[in-house]
Amino acid sequence: MEATAPTAGAGANGSLAPAPARAQVGPPTNPMATALLTDQYQFSMAYAYWKAGKHADRAVFDLYFRKNPFGGEFTVFAGLEECVRFIANFKFTADEISFLKSVMPICEDAFFDYLRGIDCSDVEVYSIPEGSVVFPKVPLMRIEGPVAVVQLLETPFVNLINYASLVTTNAARHRHVAGKSKVLMEFGLRRAQGPDGAISASKYCFMGGFDATSNVLAGHLFGIPLRGTHSHAYVSSYMSLTEIPDRTLRNKDGSRICKDFVSLVQEWLHKIQAVDSLSCVFGDTNQSELAAFASYALAFPSNFLALVDTYDVMRSGIPNFCAVALALHDLGYKASGIRLDSGDLAYLSIQARKVFQAIEKEFNIPCFGKMIITASNDLNEETIDALNKQGHEVDAFGIGTYLVTCYSQAALGCVFKLVEINSRPRIKLSEDVAKVSIPCKKRCFRLYGKEGYPLVDIMIRESEPSPKAGERILCRHPFLESKRAYVVPQHVEELLQCYWPGSSNKPRAELPSLEKIRSRCMQQLEKLRPDHIRRLNPTPYKVSVSGKLYEFIHYLWLNEAPVGELQ
Repeated sequence: MEATAPTAGAGANGSLAPAPARAQVGPPTNPMATALLTDQYQFSMAYAYWKAGKHADRAVFDLYFRKNPFGGEFTVFAGLEECVRFIANFKFTADEISFLKSVMPICEDAFFDYLRGIDCSDVEVYSIPEGSVVFPKVPLMRIEGPVAVVQLLETPFVNLINYASLVTTNAARHRHVAGKSKVLMEFGLRRAQGPDGAISASKYCFMGGFDATSNVLAGHLFGIPLRGTHSHAYVSSYMSLTEIPDRTLRNKDGSRICKDFVSLVQEWLHKIQAVDSLSCVFGDTNQSELAAFASYALAFPSNFLALVDTYDVMRSGIPNFCAVALALHDLGYKASGIRLDSGDLAYLSIQARKVFQAIEKEFNIPCFGKMIITASNDLNEETIDALNKQGHEVDAFGIGTYLVTCYSQAALGCVFKLVEINSRPRIKLSEDVAKVSIPCKKRCFRLYGKEGYPLVDIMIRESEPSPKAGERILCRHPFLESKRAYVVPQHVEELLQCYWPGSSNKPRAELPSLEKIRSRCMQQLEKLRPDHIRRLNPTPYKVSVSGKLYEFIHYLWLNEAPVGELQ
């Protein structure tokens, strides 16, 4: 399965094309994403709808979230492709129908006949493009179709969007704090919440701006670049240089063979230990570590990157690495660099850089001073920010636990709310205004200002004319009467596109490759005003409704809310 291939039916260059047949969309990445992947109460409601003859009523649901995660003011939307794959393959098997019968014995047999026949051929899905920066209350997706069928999609859609968007946002925040020039590697497989959590994390961290993953299966499924070297166990598994049986290494151009690479490494170690500027740093190094490095270099001469903190970074790991790297240089190879997995990363990276620069100067080895320094060891957004403030020489970060588990926030909190049924708008009320839904089928637009930054997102009723560039538009807070402003946008972008037209003849938007979605994410973040994405006290982005929608919200609110009576 190639999960990143553009879906069949999309036109060339990202154009729109007629809806493809259901079979032309690949299966969900996770085979457990089947029609049964939903909550029990969805089937209970489906039966109640069916029993009342309401199951075919045309319903419109919005999928959105109420608050940005991680104390920030932006979110990155992810998971759309998996939702499209899910509905493209939505069908109950005979075994699944038998199971439902066993757990819902009170339901009539005719209901299960109905379930056997349903699919998503009459469902329409409109969505913001995957990888877009999004904000609370604005529908990420609008799902239209028979109410019983769409109700069955609620739980899987929320499941597929919630974690995907959360971890993509987490990755984007790490990318922002690390900066564009640093290499970010996702190392979370062993700490993720099960195999599916690990696969999803690798995919969506790449989407959010990471460069590579250690997860081999994710590399296979999604084409994500793989990175990985060796562990402390590899280093400590060696006892001495005598454990290296084959010491020969052909030079890079293949013209000659070095018969004793290990001796060449030892010669270089003596040379660098004799350098006056380094003698106060280097002493006797751990020879078992030197053996591990030399053996690893013999296996991977073109990609030698060593973990240098097994015994002592500056007294052993760095000089041993340099000796092996210089021996490789003699044979035409270029070592990749080192990885630091413990200790004071800022200090050690600076000291290591000084050593590399001193060796470059002493032995006239071009670019040796620019050797890549990678840091790992339970890193997160806060520690990278702290390293930046201290000053460091780290070129690449390997990040695992805090990234893939989204340690600082458990869930995004997506919701799936009915906003219209049989062309009649519906509203969900609450004493908590933040939980009041915005009714009716809506169109959503992003309005850009003179400097190219987005100013505000606005929701309008479907029947209203689209906002236009250069025309003054009244933007209102959905619930606070005093919060309103006129905006004259320089550019207007419609956010919701049709990704699954159902039985309609509407053109369908392309599902782009993972690389294209990643690029979109990076471009969208660059478009935001810096104060919206800064780590501390970011400015909230404005989300609004049109004047007409504002009036309708409050008209419907007053009509639906019971009138109290004082005794």
